Amino acid sequence: MLDESRIKLMTRMASYEDTEGKKMIPISHYFRSDYVGFNILKTAVSVTIAFGIVLGIYLFCNIDTLLAEVYKMDLKEVGRKLLSLYAVIVGIYIFIAFLLYTYRYNVAKKSVRSYNNALRRLAAMYNTPDN
Repeated sequence: MLDESRIKLMTRMASYEDTEGKKMIPISHYFRSDYVGFNILKTAVSVTIAFGIVLGIYLFCNIDTLLAEVYKMDLKEVGRKLLSLYAVIVGIYIFIAFLLYTYRYNVAKKSVRSYNNALRRLAAMYNTPDN
């Protein structure tokens, strides 16, 4: 005999696995520090690459002015300014990434916890004898 409540629960669970669960279940396999740390590292690398590209484009577009002024510039001061600008930008992005990925991890854990509860209910339905 088919149990209608069991079928509804399995349908709901299958729908979760096909939609939201595709993202949430893999996140829940990490420890929080591993997930957040890995994504912060990815963010730092991405920001570094983007900063290098933007700096390269700026230098390429203003090469004539820079070559004319290179002997008048204090290159150590320019280097310090660029390094401090880079540090501020990376710091801001890392802080935002920390908040974002911590939030995503907490949402994923909560979502997967409700999915696991549904799995337990389904297992209990199979363990109870039919009337």
